[in-house]
Amino acid sequence: MAATPLENVLIAGGGIGGLATALALAKRGICSEVLERRPAFGDDGAGIQLGPNGTRILEQLGAASFLRGHVTVPDALRILDSVTGEQLARFPLGEWIAQRHGAPYWVAHRRDLHAALLSAVEREPHIQLRKNIEVTSAHEEADEVVAVCVRGETFRGNLLIAADGAWSALRGRLFSGGMPQYTGKSAVRVVIPIEEVPEALRRTEVHLWLGHNVHVVHYPVSAGYAMALVAIFDDQAVSGDWSTPCDREWVAARTAGFAPLLRDLLGKPGHWRRWSLLGLEKPPRFSAGRMALIGDAAHPVFPFLAQGGVMALEDAVVIADALAHEPDRPAHAFKAYERARVGRVRRVAEASRTNGRIYHLAGFMAKARNLTLAHIPPETFMRRYDWLYGWKQAEDDA
Repeated sequence: MAATPLENVLIAGGGIGGLATALALAKRGICSEVLERRPAFGDDGAGIQLGPNGTRILEQLGAASFLRGHVTVPDALRILDSVTGEQLARFPLGEWIAQRHGAPYWVAHRRDLHAALLSAVEREPHIQLRKNIEVTSAHEEADEVVAVCVRGETFRGNLLIAADGAWSALRGRLFSGGMPQYTGKSAVRVVIPIEEVPEALRRTEVHLWLGHNVHVVHYPVSAGYAMALVAIFDDQAVSGDWSTPCDREWVAARTAGFAPLLRDLLGKPGHWRRWSLLGLEKPPRFSAGRMALIGDAAHPVFPFLAQGGVMALEDAVVIADALAHEPDRPAHAFKAYERARVGRVRRVAEASRTNGRIYHLAGFMAKARNLTLAHIPPETFMRRYDWLYGWKQAEDDA
């Protein structure tokens, strides 16, 4: 690879998207400085699903080896009725999806994914990670970008990539984006030891329970020693912070009509974390001169397709490739990144919204949905997602 004039790319945010972008740049010989607002990385108590389009990237970035021992490889997606407990369908994951797409489907604790990316970052001489540095604004000066932080300190780099999450401080200032808006749904989440899970549900599968205005997802994480559990309700708004405490009584009151087995599972945790699901009424630009926006800062999506984190991984390799191809024209490279990603993330967001509507159906429409799920051949159903799981960076550029 030819020498690049890019000596230092500033990355605002050290979450999944920020660390993955730093790794992707390093693999292409580009140095970066990651500015993370938190003084230390904590345990957010959430699970994450990583389809083949995500695990393929983790392998490329050198993070898969640090994560592999902590994941679970689910055999199937099992869909059930939340009230009757009846199994509606079972669709293949495991070996079937790995063979079809050349990469596995993993489920993991979000903490373990971040730790794996961090382990890879710490071994990479092209990356400098600074904590307790919160970027609040940025501007261009000649051929540099100056990042201004909350305590007044400044950092200079050739470029800036904003990876500061759904509540991005930079999106509105630099990319003409709006603030997140409540979408009419809230969620609760928890990770519990596998010993607390009813024996009948200790299966190496992703479970999806469907109900009227609610659905529940759970799957084993931490190499099978724990279970990640999330329930999403049509509900009133709560705090934008996705770690607002919530007690078991709140959950029990909204799940009283569920099947006994599911009710038993949801009654195990003593405390949950609750948050509002947010969306952007005004989508931002993904690029502005020598600055670009990635991940949830650019395109927060509903979790009904389990692709939010993976979209950030895809962004990372696309933006790194764009800069590697045109290191002497970074603004042009950022525009190429934007063109490559807008259609893809829009399609994922729409598919996720559609899933959310289907999951929460009631009455005749729910019966029709259940009948369809019961009769569609499992492999035929999964092939509908080839466009999602089969994504590769080279194909996106084509």
